[in-house]
Amino acid sequence: MDYFIQQLINGLTLGSIYGLVAIGYTMVYGIIGMINFAHGDIFMLGGFAALIVFLVLTTFFAGIPVALALLIMLVVSMLMTGLWNWTIERVAYRPLRGSFRLAPLITAIGMSIALSNFIQVAQGPRNKPIPALVNDIYHFGGITIALKQLIIVAVTAVLLAAFWYIVNKTPLGRAQRATEQDRKMAALLGVDVDKTISVTFVMGAALAAVAGTMYLMYYGVASFTDGFIPGVKAFTAAVLGGIGSLPGAVLGGLLIGLIESLWSAYFTIAYKDVATFGILAFVLIFKPTGILGRPEVEKV
Repeated sequence: MDYFIQQLINGLTLGSIYGLVAIGYTMVYGIIGMINFAHGDIFMLGGFAALIVFLVLTTFFAGIPVALALLIMLVVSMLMTGLWNWTIERVAYRPLRGSFRLAPLITAIGMSIALSNFIQVAQGPRNKPIPALVNDIYHFGGITIALKQLIIVAVTAVLLAAFWYIVNKTPLGRAQRATEQDRKMAALLGVDVDKTISVTFVMGAALAAVAGTMYLMYYGVASFTDGFIPGVKAFTAAVLGGIGSLPGAVLGGLLIGLIESLWSAYFTIAYKDVATFGILAFVLIFKPTGILGRPEVEKV
């Protein structure tokens, strides 16, 4: 029983990271109906931004407290990835907004490849390890909980609550929901549609940066390949939970993390991805909108 609970904790931790990235996917899809496949690489950029900040801090401020270092890493990473995603939306996606539906998708795939190759050239192809930032571990019988696991789950819960409040209770959230329902009507009612979409991209990038920083803290390594597999799994989480739903994105992420952890523990790690995508296909056969998704109403 202890082993099962331990795997649940590990799965919830990993799923929290997937959930943070999945929120970015679901926000962009919800507002403009576009799957931003470059979002996984924004997550990877966030991890590298945090890595660079960590190296700078430990070089020039050797005695800096870990909590302060993590906070600075988070803030700088969020600012950098927000600027990246704003630039990508402004340069690569906005000119194609009125084009045929495949054009933004193809551009997003191209941006994903470009970002990955850019980091490969700029930082090198090898993995970049860092020393453990948080070492505290708590034992409860046969169960071990690391402080970094608690931090990741807590950060995910706080950010989900904050973004749910923003989307549902603030003028920005009302503008986002209006833009999602009908862009032309929202513009006629005075909503700055371009600004609203850009802010949504920045918000998604900030969440991806937090996830990238948490991923770096948890695993202690960054690689230019980190954007692909975690990005695809986060997109899977968004679809599984119901794309367009913020709680659904986090729920999907937690389920993906649990499936991976439990499958690796009780079966074989070699087929954990097969199990993840197989269960996704099974769920979508019976509930195509995802667990918390709502069916789209066709406007006439």
